[in-house]
Amino acid sequence: MILIVDDDIAVRTSLALLLESAGNKVLTAENAEDALSIVSQQIPKLIILDLNFSIDTSGKEGMELLKNIRAIDSNVPVVLITGWASIDLAVQGMKLGANDFINKPWNNDHVLQSVKTLLELHTARTKNSTRRQLDQQYNFSQIIAEDPVMLSILETIGQVAGTDASVLILGESGTGKELIAEAIHENSLRRNKPFVKVNLGGISSSLFESELFGHVRGAFTDARFDRTGRFEMAHKGTIFLDEIGELEAGSQVKLLRVLQDRTYEVLGSSRSKMVDARVVCATNKNLLEMVGAGTFREDLLYRINLITIHLPPLRERKGDIPLLVNFFIDNLKEIYSRPYLSVSVAAMKWLQQLELPGNIRQLKNLVERSILVSKSNELGIDDFKTQLEISPAKKQNIRLPGVGSITLEEMEIEMVKRAMNFHHNKITKAAASLGITRNALYRRLEKYQIPFNDDED
Repeated sequence: MILIVDDDIAVRTSLALLLESAGNKVLTAENAEDALSIVSQQIPKLIILDLNFSIDTSGKEGMELLKNIRAIDSNVPVVLITGWASIDLAVQGMKLGANDFINKPWNNDHVLQSVKTLLELHTARTKNSTRRQLDQQYNFSQIIAEDPVMLSILETIGQVAGTDASVLILGESGTGKELIAEAIHENSLRRNKPFVKVNLGGISSSLFESELFGHVRGAFTDARFDRTGRFEMAHKGTIFLDEIGELEAGSQVKLLRVLQDRTYEVLGSSRSKMVDARVVCATNKNLLEMVGAGTFREDLLYRINLITIHLPPLRERKGDIPLLVNFFIDNLKEIYSRPYLSVSVAAMKWLQQLELPGNIRQLKNLVERSILVSKSNELGIDDFKTQLEISPAKKQNIRLPGVGSITLEEMEIEMVKRAMNFHHNKITKAAASLGITRNALYRRLEKYQIPFNDDED
């Protein structure tokens, strides 16, 4: 049962007809007293709540009712709706536990999508599925996890994947945000369409429009050819906007327009294009703090986070570390032609005690570096400890030369030479110690004309 709370009979009737046409059972209330009476007798599956029940347009009446509803049930999904919408009200409502915020006049499709998504999400949270059950329902083959918090997250993304709801993935660097984004796409109805990844942190404001919306020949000095933008590439599929917290203010405005209107203009063209793409965003930054500091738009935040997923750091899911280590070992056996690789019991327990601030990415690098350096097929504590001590994540107080005393290129040349000398010209080990691929190291050796003898085993 869905409860609609609004003092306007026309609003109650219109919403009731809309929701009933989608197969929902609906009850209505015209004031806070009637609403609380219904909620105290039977908890609805979802509540659509007006913020004003009188001449007052401050939203205080609705906020007070929201507090009282949350005192009765802290989990029932609540959608706020008002004709006097403001971002301040949206922020206040979200802090009090509302799940979405809709303006009057509303878009019917948006209301139905929001209701459907929140109902499915609420259903998912009331179940406790095992990993085996989840794997029978969804495709999570690339996600290694059995931690209860992670299983709950997998349930959530499995439920919302079939909708077009925007998803915001939050978490520290290295926690697997991109894998979660890919899983959302792979379990959606868009799975056979493009999945386009965009690292917003690597795009300057001057190139933002060209990268995301494309340009036509002659749009600017170096535009010799037409360029297809990322949104056009993602049409009918999913676009993954990584590091959205790095987006500059001017670019935030341009992105907001696309998300609101589903239209954009190719740079150098006056014709608008429509886009149909699922939007998934990710960041390791606290966007609410950025909103408070004025560096991230509130309206953009509430446009991208209908569903928010918080990925826990690896130190909070240490039970998954053995699963991850064994997964990495199995892959690396083939890559390095060492079929008998394993990790000792003592070493596995030692790995579970590490803080690993770089999370899964750091663990993967630690395992691979240890394999490259160790000659033993069974990796022990000392194998990992040696590599952990020279891991980038541990080097918090690196002594660097003074500014102006050396160029970045000179520093890179020196580090390449040191790595090659330290590892006796073994390309694989030198590349691993520098955190780059073999091919990347070869390119640098050629670029800087560094002589070497490829002395691989």
